[in-house]
This record gives sequence, C-alpha cells and structure tokens, in this order.
Amino acid sequence: MLDVLFPPRCVLCSCPGVGLCGDCASALTPAPEMDPPDDLDDLAALCDYEGSGRDLVLALKRRNRRDAVGLLGRSLATALAAPTPDHAPAAVTWAPTTTDRRRARGFDQAEELARAVARSAGLPCRRLLARRGGGPQHGRNRAQRLAGPGFVPIGWVPRGVVLVDDVVASGATMSAAAAALRRGGAHRVVGLALARSDGTGSGAAQS
Repeated sequence: MLDVLFPPRCVLCSCPGVGLCGDCASALTPAPEMDPPDDLDDLAALCDYEGSGRDLVLALKRRNRRDAVGLLGRSLATALAAPTPDHAPAAVTWAPTTTDRRRARGFDQAEELARAVARSAGLPCRRLLARRGGGPQHGRNRAQRLAGPGFVPIGWVPRGVVLVDDVVASGATMSAAAAALRRGGAHRVVGLALARSDGTGSGAAQS
C-alpha cells in the first residue's frame, strides 16, 4: 500500500523506481586508489566523494533519503574481499556520529549502512564503539580533521571486524575507530565506506 501511495524514487534524480537508478549509479565516479588509513588492514569505497558521490551522501545525511540504503549495503558487502579462514570477519560495526548529529537527523547514517551491509553479508551488526567529544568533522580544515575524534570500544570486540562509515576524507575518523577496535581486542579491521575523497576537495567531510 505504501508503495502505491509513495512509490520508490531514485534519491538523486527522483525518477520512479529503485532507490538509485541505473543512470545515476553509472554516473558515480570510482573511488580514488589510496592506501588505507592507519590501523585498517584494508578499505573499500563505492565511489569518489566529489560530484554525484557527494550528492548521494548528502541525500542520505541531510535529506533523510534512506531509500537506497539497502542497495548500497548490498553493493558494499560485495566489495569485501573473499575471507580466508584466518581472516573471516565476525561482526560489522560503524564509526558513530556525534550525539547532536544523531539527534538532529533522527538516525546515524553510518549505522544504517552497517546494518544493511551486515544483512547482505550474513553477519551480526554490533555497536562496538562509543564516540567521545571532538564534535563533527564537517567544516574543519585538514589539520583539524587529522586530529580526529576519539572512540572507545564497547564490550567484547571480536578478532575480525568490518568497520563502516559514510565518507572517508582525511581518514582520521576511520583510523581512530580502528585503533579503538584494536584496543578492544580486534586483530583485523577492514573498512567499508560509501564514498572516499583525497581530503583536499572543498566539500570533503566526515560524520
């Protein structure tokens, strides 16, 4: 009934159909090839943050367009390298946004993506990190972003973790989150992001 009253539309061009239409998906630029941030064993991103990638992130974060989250989660899950017995992840988690951001939006976009990844990958999604102070990364200069936010591990952290965030720019958020997971007991941390930037663009920002 809801699909009849409110048919699904592409989050970028608003054409009827799925959360992200084929034309808009094809317009996304591949993520730049860069080394993973410190404390991450690997990092995969769906697209470059500049251009349509930025529009996609902002549609999710600022316009509450979560229609494409399921599709994006499935795509991110396929970006995971085939696990070996020694490197099989045991859980998916996310780099939490600030309390103020979550309250203003009514949700945490990184958590939404992480839960979609977990469903597609057949893994449990667990809250393994808490964010402490530091404020949002958006609007900070590069030096301030590199200082990064602080995270602390929560409860028991498995040896293999998939860490999800929406955007990786300087890499400070992912690096700080991965370091906290390792302090909690993780031996291997693989990152997944919706978009990646080289950190120099005017619009580069994190949660």
